[in-house]
Amino acid sequence: MSEAIEAFSTLTCPKCGHAEKEHMPTDACQFFYECRGCGELLRPLTGDCCVYCSYGDVKCPPIQEGNGCC
Repeated sequence: MSEAIEAFSTLTCPKCGHAEKEHMPTDACQFFYECRGCGELLRPLTGDCCVYCSYGDVKCPPIQEGNGCC
């Protein structure tokens, strides 16, 4: 039996440190995220597929499943 996929991740802004728990899409990568603390537009770091893999405490659902990302 496989483990359940975590659907939420807490994104932390590298500029201001604001953290926000967000629901992750399961059918698409999220390339941009606007910080609700300072308005910074976050983009994935080099080598990451989405903002959840770069700034979240939980990787995106495709990575959790071991399928690679979008």
